[in-house]
Amino acid sequence: MNITITGATGFVGRRATNHLLAAGHQVHCLGRMLGKGMPSAARFSIWHATTSDPPEESLEGADAVIHLVGEPVGQRWTPANKKRILETRVDGTRRLVNSLSRMEQRPKVLISASAVGIYGSRGEEILTERSEPGQGFLTDVCRAWEREAGAAEALGVRVVKLRLGMVLGPEGGALAQMLPPFRVCLGGTFGSGTQWMSWIHAEDLIDLMLFAIEKPEIAGPVNAVSPNPVTNAEFTETLARVLQRPAVAKVPDYALRLLFGEGAAVALSSQRVIPDAATKAGFEFRHPKLEGALRNLLG
Repeated sequence: MNITITGATGFVGRRATNHLLAAGHQVHCLGRMLGKGMPSAARFSIWHATTSDPPEESLEGADAVIHLVGEPVGQRWTPANKKRILETRVDGTRRLVNSLSRMEQRPKVLISASAVGIYGSRGEEILTERSEPGQGFLTDVCRAWEREAGAAEALGVRVVKLRLGMVLGPEGGALAQMLPPFRVCLGGTFGSGTQWMSWIHAEDLIDLMLFAIEKPEIAGPVNAVSPNPVTNAEFTETLARVLQRPAVAKVPDYALRLLFGEGAAVALSSQRVIPDAATKAGFEFRHPKLEGALRNLLG
């Protein structure tokens, strides 16, 4: 297949590009700049998602588009950062759909990233794709993000809204930020440690993307998470065991709020999300349990 990936220089985008090329697909990457180590077998186009539509040649002949553009949310939420978090997702998706609207032959499917942040913080409640959105800044961002992606349906494009949990890989994302303190015995729980964390091994995420591309019956929201969410305390204990390090530190709520402001919600929100749509469609996870996933990733 011919597949276009936006946000291709990010952690997930790089993994997806390498995986798809290895599987024999043709890949056209889009990013703000050509990153180091991008495979030469992939075509690459520059795209600034908030200021321009994607170049026409990046979408020509594409069977599918995987849309991953988005400013990282794991930072202090200053007004300027919140603006970038919103605009890269909402404006970028709108501009992508604008480009699709001008095409005579459009991709059959758009796999558009979203996030489990759409559910807000819900304590012990088990959340599926049928659960209502929650409240808060990330919920508002995700709802607007998914609404823009859904506009492609009127163009005859099947849209899958992939609600990502915490994507695990040692080279990027939250796990890469956790590893240094854990390796020097400074790892520990955030807040009470009782908040639920929904996660997915990076390999399972990419497999799920391809599964959704190949299954025409899959459309709408799909929770991209392991079937086995864990509490923050369980995650901390498991990571410490895999790394053979103690994890006795505790980072209180107020310290996270001092450091990240509103952005502390990323670490303190409780989202017990289940991949109901994926499992009912027949998707099988290679790494369904956290300890096995971490041992696979960290050796």
